[in-house]
Amino acid sequence: QVQLVESGGGLVQAGGSLRLSCAASGRIFSSLAMGWFRQAPGKEREFVAAITWNGVNSKYADSVKGRFTISRDNAKNTVYLQMNSLKPEDTAVYSCAASSATMPRLDEYDVWGQGTQVTVSS
Repeated sequence: QVQLVESGGGLVQAGGSLRLSCAASGRIFSSLAMGWFRQAPGKEREFVAAITWNGVNSKYADSVKGRFTISRDNAKNTVYLQMNSLKPEDTAVYSCAASSATMPRLDEYDVWGQGTQVTVSS
């Protein structure tokens, strides 16, 4: 079973950048698609970005396209989310998730991390 631990969250001013990391335990990480999600207070969890097991394909929510980049290093069992030009509306708890599907639907993610808080001040 894969376990996921996020890091890299914090407080940043609008227009700033953060890089989130999600470290995975287990030897099967390189075969899993990975996704990033976020949940703001009082709102439902929303999809942010996803990447296939080999890093060749990725997709993004419209709200983050051009600002966020998902990447992975299978040798380090880690997936990243580079967040640039941050806005106050990006404030949320960010979680990573894993799936055995190639490019998973939301209901196909079956392993989740605990999340890391990102706060963007105006």
